[in-house]
Amino acid sequence: MPEAPSRRAFGRALGAGAGFAALALAGCSPQEAPGLGPGTAVPTDALPPSPASALPSAAPTSPSAGTGPASGTPVPDNSPAASAPGLKYSLTDPASQWVVVNKHRPLSPADFAPADLVQPAVRLAVSGDAALLNRSTAAAAEHMFADAAAAGVVLTLASGYRSYATQTATYNGYVNTRGRDEADTASARPGYSEHQTGWSFDIGDGGGACSFQPCFADQPAAGWAKENAHRFGFVVRYPWMLHPITGYYYEPWHLRYIGVEAAGDMHSRGIGTLEEYFGLEPAPAYP
Repeated sequence: MPEAPSRRAFGRALGAGAGFAALALAGCSPQEAPGLGPGTAVPTDALPPSPASALPSAAPTSPSAGTGPASGTPVPDNSPAASAPGLKYSLTDPASQWVVVNKHRPLSPADFAPADLVQPAVRLAVSGDAALLNRSTAAAAEHMFADAAAAGVVLTLASGYRSYATQTATYNGYVNTRGRDEADTASARPGYSEHQTGWSFDIGDGGGACSFQPCFADQPAAGWAKENAHRFGFVVRYPWMLHPITGYYYEPWHLRYIGVEAAGDMHSRGIGTLEEYFGLEPAPAYP
């Protein structure tokens, strides 16, 4: 977790209208709708937790579960990932657990939809498509949520899959009401959202405290995920103060599945972003 003075400074920047409020939610904003500003809360009814018997008790899935061999853009030889153990995966194929999506790297095809979307047996704060993940991510999430519950920490799935059509409507709503420049600070362009891949999702804490706001970093759910998510193959995709690389301000709620070995390798080596791990250029803004 960031040191308290840094969080206070971040809060002062928000209060001063420095633009953090919109940018902090740019990567996700799952409840975005035309006319609603980033961070505007749209209530959702949390479903009761799934029975413990419905949660798998086996070890987390391996990095290769549900994915095929590498294809497309190879991992650069000079990247930290090139020396990581295990199989290597494509950085461009949206069906690959290592696909990197950012403001310089759109999905191809732009309207990609995962073929294996499922609803994980976890506590939900959403319904419909937003409660879905691809099969590998869902399996890993089930293990992670169960482990957090055993530690006394409640995690909820607050936003999962988002289709190209949904992202198009969301983004266009912002363009129509705020203009393109401001829309790009509040919503990912269609075809540029990690949520479309099924490999990422947002978490909540079960009570809705600080949902999709910077103060979520102080909630037990965020603290537990930051320290433990790598054991299940997840990373916090948009870390503190690394927005010049990722293009998005700190989102302690946004988790991305890349496999147990890669996530553990990033954690043990102190590497914060996928861009750095895979030897890719920073993507602070759209070209």
